[in-house]
Amino acid sequence: MQQESFTVEQATRAIERYCVYQERCHKEVEDKLRKMGMIQLAIDEIIPHLIEHKFLNETRFSQSFARGKFRNKHWGRNRIVRELKLRKIAERNIKIALQEIDPEEYEVSFDTLSRKRYEQLHNEKDKYRKRKKLADYLLYRGWEGDLVYDKVKQLIP
Repeated sequence: MQQESFTVEQATRAIERYCVYQERCHKEVEDKLRKMGMIQLAIDEIIPHLIEHKFLNETRFSQSFARGKFRNKHWGRNRIVRELKLRKIAERNIKIALQEIDPEEYEVSFDTLSRKRYEQLHNEKDKYRKRKKLADYLLYRGWEGDLVYDKVKQLIP
């Protein structure tokens, strides 16, 4: 099966639609263009066009990503930072993105999530295994270690 080929103009229009649908980072756009079979020269022409016409903005992407992953998936700061770094987001934009998370909302979300997970572990009889499962779950979701271990001690004395 032969891959469909695009002109720079067609690829630009397609990627504009891709960016309008939801916020994207440079890495996602570049990966998409490569998948479309575009050469580096074309990519180097399309990406500046997207930035100039405000289809692509890493700061806006970072803020949206942090808000969404925190509110919808209940990720902690560590996981959000890790995922943004995987997408090659600049440190400056990561700092700006983390400011999108309200500290009080962060605490409430952490408390709610840990209590919910604690309730799900009611079948686990061994106190230490229960602690480990709760801690592992919260750490995987990117919550800070000191918060996690304090909460585990509080919920499972």
